[in-house]
Amino acid sequence: MDFKHDLLVYTTLECESSEEMAASMHKAKEEGADLVELCIDSLTFSHISEVELLLKQRTLPSIVSFRPNSPSNSCREDWKKTCLQVLKLAVELDVEFVEINSEVVCDEVVAALMCKRSHCKIIASSYVNGGNPTKERLCNLIINLQSTGADIIKLVIDVAYITDVAPVFHMLTHCPVPLIARAAGDRGLISQLLGPKYGAFFVCGSLGGTSTPGLPPLTSIKEVYKLEYVNPDTRVFGVISNPVGHSKGPLLHNPAFRHTGYNGIYVPLLVDNVKEFFRVFSCNDYAGFSVGIPHKEAAVRCCDEVDPLAKSIGAVNTIIRRPSDGKLIGYNTDCEACVTAIEDALRERRKTNGHASNVSPIAGKLFVLVGAGGAGRAIAFGAKSRGARVVIFNRKYERAKALAAAVSGEALPYEHLNDFCPEKGMILANASAVGMQPKTDQTPISKEALRSYELVFDAVYTPRNTRLLQEATEVGATVVSGVEMFVRQALGQFKLFTNGLAPVDFMRRIVYEQF
Repeated sequence: MDFKHDLLVYTTLECESSEEMAASMHKAKEEGADLVELCIDSLTFSHISEVELLLKQRTLPSIVSFRPNSPSNSCREDWKKTCLQVLKLAVELDVEFVEINSEVVCDEVVAALMCKRSHCKIIASSYVNGGNPTKERLCNLIINLQSTGADIIKLVIDVAYITDVAPVFHMLTHCPVPLIARAAGDRGLISQLLGPKYGAFFVCGSLGGTSTPGLPPLTSIKEVYKLEYVNPDTRVFGVISNPVGHSKGPLLHNPAFRHTGYNGIYVPLLVDNVKEFFRVFSCNDYAGFSVGIPHKEAAVRCCDEVDPLAKSIGAVNTIIRRPSDGKLIGYNTDCEACVTAIEDALRERRKTNGHASNVSPIAGKLFVLVGAGGAGRAIAFGAKSRGARVVIFNRKYERAKALAAAVSGEALPYEHLNDFCPEKGMILANASAVGMQPKTDQTPISKEALRSYELVFDAVYTPRNTRLLQEATEVGATVVSGVEMFVRQALGQFKLFTNGLAPVDFMRRIVYEQF
């Protein structure tokens, strides 16, 4: 696990002035970049001597590039002339890497730069957009770029789906020359996070304060994912969700893997079609998955076997690939996580009031549930298993009715939630996304209506203290944060991932420090 390999982490700098470029270079160094790509085409300069000064004063090893900014044909010749002038200067100044775009790359240009260089490495690059990036298409592109005699080949590929990244991994493994590959766009993120597993020696990250779709923040490469330890034997885990940016799973599972000495990585997986994802990423190295919104129910149909509890719920939040036969086994760790979090909070409240009992404190209580999706189903079944009387509110009334029938509960129209008050001391559980970032000003129920509840639980954990929980506290209810459910379901998942015990105290500490 502790074997480190030589991985170069870089970031792309596009700045208008030399001063900004120098400042960004300094920032990149602070954030852990080993080198920077200086996009000279973004600079405004009146004379080449300004570029010369910038290159001489660089504080990090650099890649010098000059990309086409889709100029009109009349400007194309000017662009080409400036481009070659900049690249020639970079070679003469012995900048570590000089990148030649496919617009100008040809044997003569490469040969001309090669004969001038001392240590500089030449990169031939191409931007692939539009259409499906098949193995054949990428292979032909690599052959063409390789024929120029460049030392390194770089491909930036636009991807429409996460499954389009698979051919990129194939190229990384089989390319006869050093290859830098990046899948651009939100669905291309794993090309950087899992690249080192397939032999990538360059990984690109985004500079703090800037967000580039498909690029992990520089700081997370070194601090969260520690990609320098990823190798061909690393097992891949991740959260399948859409959207996936809000997930805190990587902040928890990656440190836990390292803490237990387990060679695994946990990554965000922005998946549109779950079935297709499992068809493409089917090898045993893709060992386990958390399943998030909106895939918890669709994922059941992708499993070869489903744990009886998850089957009755009709939703899985965890899928494990069984090593012996590669079959996908579905579980639900949401159910116990939520119910035990509520039970423990009620027991704590009653202990301070002098009551203690082994019977579930939920038994016989009126349990009001908002939301009938995957998480809602898990909570409804959990509450029923403890003997609660379940009442369900959901924007789509038909879904509420179907779930109520499954747990022998009752369904009511969503607009009646604020007026529902048959008794005092009820339990409220929000399993909808109302109140989740960025819409943190929203809440599923009025503050006045909360006075009827003894305990309020919110499955939303970004932010930790939602408006719903703030208002519940103000009216005197006990509150349970989604963070508590999150840490409990994550512990359940981690045990399934590693086929062993999870470091409970360690994981709990991380969650409450980081979230």
